Formats: sequence, C-alpha cells, structure tokens
Amino acid sequence: MSTSPSRLPGQAMSLIQLSNVTKRYDAAGQALTVLSDVSFEVGEGEFISIVGPSGCGKSTLLHTIAGFTKPTEGRVLKGGRAIEQPGPDRAVMFQEYSLYPWKTVLDNVALALKPKRVSRAEREAIARDYLRLVQLEGFEHHYPSQLSGGMQQRVSIARCLASGPDVILMDEPFSALDALTRDLMQEEILKIRERERKTVLLVTHSIDEAVFMSDRVLVMSRRPGHIKEVVTIDLPRPRTLAMRAADPAFIACRERLTASLRKEV
Repeated sequence: MSTSPSRLPGQAMSLIQLSNVTKRYDAAGQALTVLSDVSFEVGEGEFISIVGPSGCGKSTLLHTIAGFTKPTEGRVLKGGRAIEQPGPDRAVMFQEYSLYPWKTVLDNVALALKPKRVSRAEREAIARDYLRLVQLEGFEHHYPSQLSGGMQQRVSIARCLASGPDVILMDEPFSALDALTRDLMQEEILKIRERERKTVLLVTHSIDEAVFMSDRVLVMSRRPGHIKEVVTIDLPRPRTLAMRAADPAFIACRERLTASLRKEV
C-alpha cells in the first residue's frame, strides 16, 4: 500500500482526466457546492474505487464522467476530448438494476445494442455470448421478476458489457445484495474485467470492497468533496476473498482507509 499522486510513474496511458472540477447546484436560491477543485487521472484498464462520507459528491463525480451533468468549473476529458453528454463508450451500473420488467433477460441485454443498428439476429447472438459470460445461459427467456437479486445484477453486467464501452461506471451496484451474493459478484466482476480489460470506476461505501477490487482508491473529503488522498493497493491479482481475513497487506490498506475516512465523518 502506498499514498500516490493522481497519476503514477509508469502508469498506463491516461484515459480519463479531471482538471479542477467544481460542481455547484442552486438549492433554495443559494449555491450549494458539491465538488470542489477535483483533479485526477485514470489510466487505461485501471480499476479505481471512490470512497468518502455520505453526501460528499461521489455519485455526482461519477455522473459527471458519465456525461449526465456538466461541471460548473473545470474540465472532464476522455481520450483528450471533453465529455459533453452520455455516450456508448461509457456504461453505467446503478444501485437499482434498471431492467425492463416486461422484457425477457435476452431482450434486456440485446437492447443495449440497438443504437449500433445491427440486425436483431446479431444483437441476440452478442447478448447470448455475454449471458454465458455471466453464467446465465438457460435463463434467456425468463423475466426479471423470476430472477434473484444477484441474477438480475448479472443481467445488468451483461447489458453493460454488450454495449461495448471502454469505461464502466459503477454506482454502488452491490449495495442491495446480501453479503454472500455481494462477495460472489465482486469476484465475478474481477474475472470479467480481467477478460475484457475494461477501465472501471466504482463508487462504494465499503472499504473492504474498495481494497479487494481496486488498483487505486480515491478518498474524498466531506462536502464540498475533493480528493484528499489517493492510495495504491499493492496486492497481487487474481485476488481471493481469503485475503480479507488473513493478508497483512490487505488489512493494512483497510486500516489506512478507515482511519482516513473517520477524519471526515
């Protein structure tokens, strides 16, 4: 574990850059500053987690990268170009599964490919490939209501991947799952990420989750949120759940992040 600058020497080429990002909202006639002077870079293929106290602007930061909202000040770039709006190069996974209840699992995943204007047969073939990847082969014609929470989240993952994004933005996607299913989903995401080599940004309240999944963890201050610390997670991959209880490096990372966050609560 080490404290690092926003970009490390030798780090993969920068894919996402935030420079002096500030976000203000009008609240009852008064300006509310949610983010203040946020700057960091994300390397191509990197897994970054963002942690911080409630209300510090973590989700706002993610939504700014997604293009759902624009910064009041500063710049957000992807590949050197300003992010002005949502795009298929950035897929978002929310806390809710956001599945269409009247569509089958296969149709929910294939829907992500509709903007690409490929044939229905090709959309379904790609959707089936990703459903196999998330171990949902045989459930193509089920409806979301017929699936467990963990299975619905797998459908969301398949839909995200099927759209072919460079970047996956995850806003506490496992928060509604029970502890065992959450652990299994974390392992599954890491396996898929290794295969697909995607760049991932994860917002989470779980320090264990951040340490287990990430290359680096960005620690945010209380509102107005800014990056107070960047911690590199020097743990080998692939990672196992047993690390959480027995690996001294894992425990040291967890204790470091816990101490840093306690100062903000």
